[in-house]
Amino acid sequence: MLGTTITLAFRAIMRHKLRSFLTTLGIIIGVAAVVTMVTLGNGATAAVREQISSLGANILQLRPGQGFGRGGGGPRPPNFKPQDVTAIENQLTGVRAVAPQAQTSATAIYEGSNWSTTVNGTTAAFFEAQQWKLDSGRLFMPEEEEAGKAVCIIGNTVRQNLFRNMNPVGKQFRIKGVSCQVIGVLTTRGQGGFQDQDDTVVMPIKFVQRRFTGDRDISMILVAVDDAYETSAVQASLEQLMRERRKIKEGDQDNFNVFDTKQISDTLTGTTTILTQIVAAVAAISLLVGGIGIMNIMLVSVTERTREIGIRLAIGAVASEVLMQFLVEAIVLSCLGGLIGLFLALIASIAIAPLMQVPFIFDVRVNLIAFLFSAAIGVVFGYFPARRAAALNPIDALRHE
Repeated sequence: MLGTTITLAFRAIMRHKLRSFLTTLGIIIGVAAVVTMVTLGNGATAAVREQISSLGANILQLRPGQGFGRGGGGPRPPNFKPQDVTAIENQLTGVRAVAPQAQTSATAIYEGSNWSTTVNGTTAAFFEAQQWKLDSGRLFMPEEEEAGKAVCIIGNTVRQNLFRNMNPVGKQFRIKGVSCQVIGVLTTRGQGGFQDQDDTVVMPIKFVQRRFTGDRDISMILVAVDDAYETSAVQASLEQLMRERRKIKEGDQDNFNVFDTKQISDTLTGTTTILTQIVAAVAAISLLVGGIGIMNIMLVSVTERTREIGIRLAIGAVASEVLMQFLVEAIVLSCLGGLIGLFLALIASIAIAPLMQVPFIFDVRVNLIAFLFSAAIGVVFGYFPARRAAALNPIDALRHE
């Protein structure tokens, strides 16, 4: 009986092709919108995780102030001193590497090319903390760090804009009026923390302090936590140590902040996930609209086929068979709409993901749930018209004009 019912349902659908297509249009749009939004949202979440993880695993960023800025309208919080770096190295357990940083912006010039970039003064511990390897060349020598030599390691963005296709290792270029020798090129990292990590010139911190910033202040300290230790425990010890060194009284607010890159990643990932769910929920409303469309058309179909229903009931068909026939028609319509919607969502996701610069992540679970939900829409909104058809009186149905 089920096979015959499905055959009759397909015949009824094919009898009015345009109407059937328009009936399923709401389901098609709903499924395509929901799956596309969720797929792109998952890609955006993955892109955020990748960008944040590129900042380094188990990294604590110690900055002056109560946030990324100085906050409030009070005095500028003091920067860190070289003695703070030594204290962290000697007094904290679970620390893998400590890298001080002094940053400034400058224009680099090589022959006819120039490029505005970020100058990052630090030590060789920076590369260990960030687990950032070299593409070519070498790291700073201890004597170069101690003497503050004019040597530098450049990112791939700087290399492309200054040296084009040449090998820059060993070449001299000028940055803020100072001649600097390239001793290494970093591997490509791409975007991280909303900035191009490859757009950097890394130099010994003493050279940057002497020639660029004019003081011995440190604007940020990277603390790499050993994998065997809990980051939260090391962070608590670091905060306590800095309160002592900066002579912050009990009850007073910190004039520094410690950022855990993992916490930043979790926060941004949670935000993108919530936004994806909200957008998907809005798009899912069109599924309900599509279900109402199916119910409306099925009610019209019942009215049009009243005599047909009466004949079937008169020659021996039971009410359950009539109910099943119209219910199967509604389910077939919604399932066809779901399949077409999934196909359109696949094409849209593949096309839009590169434009948004996010990876395309095919989620079988999301696609399966969307299809099953479209089938459920057919059951829910198709039951009332089917029930109405099954409840018709055969004599009244035969008399219907």
